[in-house]
Amino acid sequence: MFKALVLDQVDGKTTAEVKQISKDDLPEADVLVAVEYTSLNYKDGMAVTGTGKIVRSYPMVPGVDFAGKVLESGSDRFKAGDSVILTGWGVGERHWGGYAQQARVKSDWLVGLPEGMDSRRAMIVGTAGLTAMLCVMTLEEAGVTPDKGPILVTGAAGGVGSVSVSLLHRLGYEVAAATGRDSTHDFLRGLGATQFVTREEMSKPARPLEAQRWAGGVDTVGGDILARLIAETNYGGAVAATGLAGSHKLNTTVMPFILRNVKLCGVDSVVCPIPRREEAWRRMAELLPESAYADIGHVASLEEVPAAAARIMKGQVQGRVLIDPNK
Repeated sequence: MFKALVLDQVDGKTTAEVKQISKDDLPEADVLVAVEYTSLNYKDGMAVTGTGKIVRSYPMVPGVDFAGKVLESGSDRFKAGDSVILTGWGVGERHWGGYAQQARVKSDWLVGLPEGMDSRRAMIVGTAGLTAMLCVMTLEEAGVTPDKGPILVTGAAGGVGSVSVSLLHRLGYEVAAATGRDSTHDFLRGLGATQFVTREEMSKPARPLEAQRWAGGVDTVGGDILARLIAETNYGGAVAATGLAGSHKLNTTVMPFILRNVKLCGVDSVVCPIPRREEAWRRMAELLPESAYADIGHVASLEEVPAAAARIMKGQVQGRVLIDPNK
């Protein structure tokens, strides 16, 4: 028997309770993993609090990512004792996820832990870190180099935002942070941000074209903030868009795209191909300094997840929340 946080529905409301289950309760798949660490993402917060329609069926063990060691494998790709990472693929939504001491998943969803990173570090950055690295890679591929000018990161104090700030700084970019809380400035300055923009300023409805300010951007918010970021992006710049914490709607025009050659690039980490995931994890292991792991993560138990989920939904979480199911 082992611990798991199990979501269920009672009278139309989501409940979250730590229970004892066995591996016989786990869904069918070809790899059984001892979960060493997982993390709290915005999507996890939605699932645990019952916000939106994240969970497709109940009961459900949430947790969209985890890292640990293989216990049993029916796959040629992995053997018992291998260290692995899982992010995305609908785990924690359609398939039981990482908020448990053991998880059974498909081998096709796993990547090996890269050299220079352990499971704790991997989940301090987690899905948010993978998404951040994919955003940075997307800007690089769009031709946005450090000499082109500052990069604006929206929702900078959140998981994707904070790792993006750290990665961009390590690569030599000038980083501006958009955040709704002045109290996060010291935290973000420590990660490498040198400019700060208020959420209020970025939320003001933008004209089709505003004064050019940014060589590019990483947007985790959507809505009016993304619309203004696009309108303020320099000629030939690019924006990597990966979030909708503010809104899924986008009120903009074609003018930035046809008059300034701005590129809007969507970034997905859920079904991203395995080779690109492996490259992103390898680069993160090389780029992130030891101090980044100390600055970004703090640790919670399974029992503390519901309270932490409520906080992330209220915008009260700074950086990453690491979850130790064995705590």
